[in-house]
Amino acid sequence: MVSIKNAVSEKMVGKTVQVRGWVYRTRSSGGIAFVVMRDSTGIAQVTVKKGSVPDEDFVSATDNGIESSAIVEGTVAEDKRAPGGYEIRASRFILVGKAEPFPITEYQSTELLLDLRHLWIRSREQTAIMRIKDSLLRGARNWFHENDYTEVTPPIITGVAAEDSTSLFQIKYFDRIAFLSQSAQFYLESLIFSCDKVWALTPSFRAEKSRTPRHLAEFWHLEMEAAWLTNEENMQVQEQMVTAMLHNVADECPDELAMFKRDPAALKKIVPPFDRMPYGEAMQYLQGKGFDMSWGDDLGAVEERELTKDRTIPMFVVNYPKELKPFYMKENPDDPRTYKNSDLLAPEGFGEIIGGSERETDNELILERLREKGEPLENYSWYLDLRRYGSVPHSGFGLGTERIVTWICGLDHIRDAIPFPRTVSRVFP
Repeated sequence: MVSIKNAVSEKMVGKTVQVRGWVYRTRSSGGIAFVVMRDSTGIAQVTVKKGSVPDEDFVSATDNGIESSAIVEGTVAEDKRAPGGYEIRASRFILVGKAEPFPITEYQSTELLLDLRHLWIRSREQTAIMRIKDSLLRGARNWFHENDYTEVTPPIITGVAAEDSTSLFQIKYFDRIAFLSQSAQFYLESLIFSCDKVWALTPSFRAEKSRTPRHLAEFWHLEMEAAWLTNEENMQVQEQMVTAMLHNVADECPDELAMFKRDPAALKKIVPPFDRMPYGEAMQYLQGKGFDMSWGDDLGAVEERELTKDRTIPMFVVNYPKELKPFYMKENPDDPRTYKNSDLLAPEGFGEIIGGSERETDNELILERLREKGEPLENYSWYLDLRRYGSVPHSGFGLGTERIVTWICGLDHIRDAIPFPRTVSRVFP
């Protein structure tokens, strides 16, 4: 038993193989059936001739239906007309699970495809996206391992808001109220005092009533924190890790990338350093392009698109005004109006994929900011303890994995970067 990708290749011509998978499409004419089979690695044409297989096998090959599962045995032959230039000439075609008429046909509405997401994820496009995402994450994991980071497992049930407390999902936790995590950051910060450099991949939840193509209510968050790390060093970690992710997917997934017209060679050309643009300079650039913006305005999707649409590698926007960012960021001594932070924007107009900063170590400043936000200080007592007992300069970041997938695959909407998207309007299936 071999995968379809390994079966239909020049080195297998003339050899007998056995593959198993699902029917992608079927057509028959007289005494011959052409069945295109798929598995997770690709598709292959299977030619089934009457008389070359048992009679019941020929009936199975001509009367199965899309998504029926089958086991095929046969000889690999070259045929320029077949997908990939090779086919399997069957000696057996064993129907394992005959499918009912498949409810997804060509040119279906987006809503129907979302209602039938549990079936639509079988599509070749969705399969390719999942393999690309897998490769990107493996590239990150390998980079962290090679650079002596410890992978940790923070909770996703929490009592504090790492970001905006107005966008927390509230849950009943036994006899009290808790929340679904917006970020693992606070827990990662606590772990740097023992492990020095840590990272985690966890789901994060944002109760934002946003219907943009860039937002999900649940997404997978790749986060890092490291002791003794400045904001500039933090950006160096980001650009090195992202480069490792891109180069890994270029090496591992050329066929999947080709489905989205993404050239692996172009990804390999993305190397550090990435450009850095101060927030104030970004404002001036956008104003020069006719945007009605002034200091203190946030960069949304439209503005980020303008900044990056003509770029081919990511860029950092650094030193945002304090009012635009969370309370835990380090004040920028060169401009006290701003923080020592950065957003990494993907090129080609795709916008933010990473947010990071150096973290504030002065408890009095943190307390002042929490009071201004009206947050209950007792909820943050354990977080404040981290500054009371041997605090050190430290930095970290969070990468939205679905956002980097959206960029790499050139997707119109982030919902296609995750198998089962959770949005304002959708929690089914």
